Formats: sequence, C-alpha cells, structure tokens
Amino acid sequence: MTTPPFIPGLELSRRFYREAVRPLLGEAVPGLRHSAARLGSGSEVLGFDTDRSADHEWGPRLQIFLHPRDVARHGTAITTLLSERLPKSFRGYPTHFAETGDAGIGVMRETEGPVRHRVEVTDASTWFTARLGFDPGRAIALEHWLAAPAQRLAEVTAGAVFHDGLGRLGPARSALGWYPDDLWLYLLACQWQRVSQEEAFVGRCGEVGDELGSAVVAARLVRDLMRLCLLMDRRYPPYGKWLGSAFARTPQGPALTPVLAAALAATDWHTREDHLALAYESVASAQNGLGLCDPVDPATRPYHNRPYRVLHAERFAGALTARITDPAVRALPAFGAVDQFIDSTEVLSRPDLAHAVTRAAALP
Repeated sequence: MTTPPFIPGLELSRRFYREAVRPLLGEAVPGLRHSAARLGSGSEVLGFDTDRSADHEWGPRLQIFLHPRDVARHGTAITTLLSERLPKSFRGYPTHFAETGDAGIGVMRETEGPVRHRVEVTDASTWFTARLGFDPGRAIALEHWLAAPAQRLAEVTAGAVFHDGLGRLGPARSALGWYPDDLWLYLLACQWQRVSQEEAFVGRCGEVGDELGSAVVAARLVRDLMRLCLLMDRRYPPYGKWLGSAFARTPQGPALTPVLAAALAATDWHTREDHLALAYESVASAQNGLGLCDPVDPATRPYHNRPYRVLHAERFAGALTARITDPAVRALPAFGAVDQFIDSTEVLSRPDLAHAVTRAAALP
C-alpha cells in the first residue's frame, strides 16, 4: 500500500463523514436525526497526531449519535450498511480496520470484503457514561468531577463535532468545558500542596549523596509544575504521552521548558535545585497574576533551618483554599481529583474504578 500524504486525523474524519458516511445514513433512514463527531481516545482528538499515528487506531473514524430509540431500531442495520457500502479506502487510507493480537487494536488494512469500520453508532448518554461514568446531559455532581481523570475530560471536550442534529453534543461539551470556579480553586490548591510535599527532598537526597533519588524527585516536581501550569491555563492536563506537548502550548511553556529541561539534565543537586527554584518563582508569579486569591510572595527561601531552597508551596494552597466559598468543596480533603492522588492506568482508564476510589478516598 502506498502511503498517502498525511492529513490530520480530525480533518480526515470530517471529510469522511461528509463525503462517505452522511450520504449512506440518508439512504438507510431518510431524514434520520443524528449527530456526528470525532471524540474520545486518539492523538488526533487532542491535535497531536502525526504520520506515526497511522500505525494503530487512527484513520477515517468517527461517532454517529442517534436518539436511543433509533439506536435500538436502526443501529445494527446502519452498522451493517456501512460495512457493506463504505468505500474500501478514503483519501488513500483504508476504511477497514484489522484487529491485531494486541487486545483488539485496529490497524488500517486493505480488504476485498466488507469493511470492519470504525464508525461507532451509539447514543450520547451511553457514550458519555462509558467514557466518564456519568451523563453530562444531567446535573454534574461533585463526585463526577472528582472521579473524571483530566485526560478523559480532555478527550470529550476536544476533538470536533461535525453535525449536531440532536442538539446534545454542544450542551454536554459546554457543561464539561471547565471545572466550576470553587472546584478549580480546590484543584489548584491540591496541586500546589503536591509540590510542597516533596520540594525539600531534592536537596535532602542530594545532601546524603543520593543524586539518583534527587533526580527522581525533581522529575516528579517537574511533572507537577507542568500539570499546575495547565490547570492555571484552564486546560485539562493530558496523560504522560502528551503532557509535554500540551504544556508547550501554555503561556508559561516557552519560557519554562528550557528551565525544566535544565533541572532534569542537571547532574548535581545544587544545580538541579537552582533551576527548580527559578521554575517555582515563575509559576508562583503566574499564579499571582491570575488574581484568584490574595498575592503570595513568590520568592524561594530556605526550608526552615535546613539549607534547601524551596518555595513553601503550601502557602499558595492555603491562599487558594481561603477563597473557596462552597461548603461542599471546602469540606473536601486535600487529595484533589482522582488523577491527583492515583497514578494507575488500570484505575484511570476504568470509570467504575475511578468512581469507587473517589468515593472511598476523596469524598467526606
């Protein structure tokens, strides 16, 4: 198969819907009300895909949303029709996805028979509930926000809606667009609290000759600062593969990237600490610039009577917490959302587990 010129996945899916899928929907059920989008998992949804992405679960794919009764009446027939009538390729890309031995991961392959397409026919409530553990078409409870990993929230609010004939996707995505104000303050405070809990360890590890341990702590702090900058910029922090790419698009990214990279590259703890101190002060000043709470001195300082240079980031956590007015949010322990206190892919990729952990640990 000759490799066609790369087309960003969202644009490929948009054209695929308009030119190939929508006409067949009209033939299957004339006048069928539907919505169409490319949401969910996949690098193209977040706008980070490259030609490398085409090696698995990338290509002409999308979701078709129907009213639940129309899914029951027509869903199977539409899926079968698309399998039989879709073109074998679109813009040079096969529409058939062969499943590999890796847990059913689909890879574009040419076929002479019916295509195993990636056009998902579903209803909005079922789809959002499967992704998040709740339906944003109804009231979004505090637990829903806390149990939804930021990666999942990014996946359902990014991407593209090609047609919203049912009028469900726009309101749902708008409702999920960002955290309620008091919850945002809480999550920022929890992220600053994470920094405060380990910022002195870079120096302490180094002081006893453990440069490897110092470097590991520094890497954790760099990750927390990157996620903090994304939260400050009202962007859902994605999971590790795309964290750096998303961070680069924040206002702090261009200036902070070389500073954080230098902290990671340092071979002695004094140099590592110096670069982290610059990063702390920069992020702290940016936090003050948001005007979300009373200003806090952004200068670094010794860690009590020990010679480690720290921010004492808990000061920012306290200032943010002081501005929270919602009693339910004020009552939350300083754990944060599920992906601020759990780092397990198995949990974060399962809404049922994420909600169970949140109920057990984060809610009073």
